[in-house]
Amino acid sequence: MRTWMKWLPTAIVAVMLAGCGYNEFQDKDENVKAAWGEVVNQYQRRADLIPNLVNTVKGYASHERETLEAVTRARASATSIQVTPEVLNDPQAFQKFQQAQGELTQALSRLMAVSENYPNLKADANFRDLQSQLEGTENRITVARQRYIQSVREYNVLARSFPTNLTAMMFHYDVRPSFTVENEKSISNAPTVNFGK
Repeated sequence: MRTWMKWLPTAIVAVMLAGCGYNEFQDKDENVKAAWGEVVNQYQRRADLIPNLVNTVKGYASHERETLEAVTRARASATSIQVTPEVLNDPQAFQKFQQAQGELTQALSRLMAVSENYPNLKADANFRDLQSQLEGTENRITVARQRYIQSVREYNVLARSFPTNLTAMMFHYDVRPSFTVENEKSISNAPTVNFGK
């Protein structure tokens, strides 16, 4: 009887923690970390493709130096950010990461637009392969970001809902930042369509 009484407070605390969402926070937190790992993995895959892509374009369009340098600078900026688990808990660091990746996406878009001016480049098998890999990676990034956004949403709902918000406050499970649309203001305006005569 005494042994049972000795473990009773521990059992009560365990039941209370389980009932207040502690275990669910562990699950959601791990889901967010796993989803974030996949986002970072896909961004790294993209960064690894860029040097070969730039070198291939350089061979055909060497006088497009400004565009090539912009891609190289954007890649250096994006890969210089330390991607640690703390980024998930720091909205400013998360914003900085997102901004650097957005700048790289824009630089790559400009590079792809420039390639349209060079038929020999577009016909190059290596360029086509790299372009295909890059398109596939961009699709993977989109999927990974969607999964991350969903994981963060589930985590944040748990952190903000009663009574689990009490557990969140007690154990410092803060609301996590998520990806946002980079140009929210510009996409809220309808595009201008001009059918020339």
